[in-house]
Amino acid sequence: MTRALFQQGTKANRTDRELEQFRSLMHPPETFEDGFTWSSFVGVTFVALIMVPGAIYMALIAGTSVGPAAQWVTLILFIEVARRANRTLKKPEIFTLFYLTGAIMAAPAAVGGQFDGGLRLLWSQFYAQSTAAQAYGITDSLPHWFAPTDPDVLADRSFFRWEWVPVIALIVFTTVLGRIDNMVLGYGLFRLASDVEKLPFPLAPIGAQGVLALSEEQEEELADISVQEDASDREQPAGWRWRVFSIGSVAGLVFGALYLGLPTITGALLGEPIVLLPIPFIDFTASTGSILPAVALGLSMDLGMFLIGMVLPFFSMVGSFVGLLITVVANPILVTFDILQSWNPGDDLQRTFFKNQIDFYFSFSIGVSLAIAAVGIWAVVKALHALRTRGTEHDGHADRGSASIPQGRGDIRTRWIVVTYLCTTTAYILVSGWLIDWHRGVMIVMIGYAFIYLPLISYVTARLEGIAGEVLSIPFVREAAFIFSGYRGVAVWFLPIPLHNYGVMTVRYREAELTGTKFWSIWKTEILLTPIVLLGTLLFAHFIWGLAPIPSAQYPYAQEWWELMAEQQSIVYSSTLGGYTPFEEAINWKYITAGLGIGGVTFATLSWLGAPIFLYYGIVRGLNQTLPFTVLPNFIGALVGRYYFQKRLGLAWRQYTPVVFAGFSCGMGLVATLSIGFTFLARSVFQIPF
Repeated sequence: MTRALFQQGTKANRTDRELEQFRSLMHPPETFEDGFTWSSFVGVTFVALIMVPGAIYMALIAGTSVGPAAQWVTLILFIEVARRANRTLKKPEIFTLFYLTGAIMAAPAAVGGQFDGGLRLLWSQFYAQSTAAQAYGITDSLPHWFAPTDPDVLADRSFFRWEWVPVIALIVFTTVLGRIDNMVLGYGLFRLASDVEKLPFPLAPIGAQGVLALSEEQEEELADISVQEDASDREQPAGWRWRVFSIGSVAGLVFGALYLGLPTITGALLGEPIVLLPIPFIDFTASTGSILPAVALGLSMDLGMFLIGMVLPFFSMVGSFVGLLITVVANPILVTFDILQSWNPGDDLQRTFFKNQIDFYFSFSIGVSLAIAAVGIWAVVKALHALRTRGTEHDGHADRGSASIPQGRGDIRTRWIVVTYLCTTTAYILVSGWLIDWHRGVMIVMIGYAFIYLPLISYVTARLEGIAGEVLSIPFVREAAFIFSGYRGVAVWFLPIPLHNYGVMTVRYREAELTGTKFWSIWKTEILLTPIVLLGTLLFAHFIWGLAPIPSAQYPYAQEWWELMAEQQSIVYSSTLGGYTPFEEAINWKYITAGLGIGGVTFATLSWLGAPIFLYYGIVRGLNQTLPFTVLPNFIGALVGRYYFQKRLGLAWRQYTPVVFAGFSCGMGLVATLSIGFTFLARSVFQIPF
């Protein structure tokens, strides 16, 4: 028995060392600098005014995002401009550009299952005229603050009309509040996950190391870099980040040319794309359904999925693969017991995944999330108790009972986080209540969603990001809540409810910390640029709509997919018009209890055995929590990284991988930008009959 306890203690120590290894890949500097300068401001303004229309246009013609492309292209462009002006951009300036470029390019993207910014306006005008909305009897019930339904107004193809003022006002309201609460509440979760729980955030070094690589390339000596590095990093040759970053960039250029460039450019020039590697994945589900019923199987050919498996903790990837194997075994059994009853032979991966979520994994995921939240809250309580017991000294900006905070990082007091949360959440609820005529059921849902579900899912995501680099998203929570509210009509689906998962923002703060960037530099630039982003997205949406109807032949992706998207949305919206809906059976308290019990027992068992904590969160990721086609390349990448590269390079490999992946993303981004240029060129040529 003594030997067993000794082995258990040894395993626990090994787990602690593994967590510490990832936490120690990079250390924050002793001093922090302001990254908000006129150089960074001009750079991000350039993105807002030049690349945002490109992002909207690409979303309409190809359904793709140019976020990573814009980030790396902007960084390289402004570093080269600064070099020719005999100026060197500081690391905080580079990171501010990196962060805010990503934030701006997310404006025209799909968020929470809905479009945001300029695309939201374009989608609104389309949906109000769509065949699906008319077929489901939704058109006449659309609220005026979603879109005007007058055919004469829509035929004018202009957002500069009084009828669009309520729609634009609601977009401005949600954008401004969304920016505020995402920044401040994400910071509060970062304080819990990083400062109190000391979680490693394995994905944070990717962006941080990429920034350092570009900064290092500007400097003549590695000694000028202010980031404190551990012993293994100091053993690396001078300038190693830039060399490793360059290797990753070349790999990204070569692979991106085959994976993205070839189909995009040939599709623009020839009309029919040449595809060597299927995008986004190969779907085996329909073929394997007779052997593995209700099992969603696919394989991504994206090399980035393979590389990310090397970056993330090894046992997290092992756990994900184990979780996937569990679903492969469990789903046919659940079909046998008539639990996964919606699946039909021949269903593809998307339909199988959707139906499994409705039948079982929606409720099961809620239970597992509760188990993760309970474990996390217990960990925070223990950490705070240990700090109080040791009598930890706090600086003047820290709150008593919290973890020590680095001097000069730009932190704010906890009470301002709470005040921001209460104010923004109350504003959402009051505006929604006014728009919905204070419907009692909807108001209860809004309060429960804002004060119970949103903090829970955000905190769970913050822990998952901090431990395994994963985001937890439980589908159809909003849909099920509104259906059970008792509301009749469709206006409820367009309310300005907070759709953010604030836990995602924690990684950005960790990246800022690692690069020595004061948090206030991010906040100041966000405050100044939010109006520019809003104005830019609205003006460009107006201009693009004026070029041609949307959808139309000029916007092939929208023409091919938006009507299908409208039909899927109409199915959901019509569920509050009366009649049967599958969402009524989505919430099952037995499955929620099963998820809570299985999640708790699994964590307790693995902890008792001394298994790595990454393994538990990896299993959660694999249990139908992530798209299955990414798990296998992640797992293969983890095996290659651990049993080949790490054996050859030692622990230094853990420092190389984030830089390689950052360079790979840069190379892919450059190819994507080139492809967008070819697409714009092709779409700008019109055939004129003679």
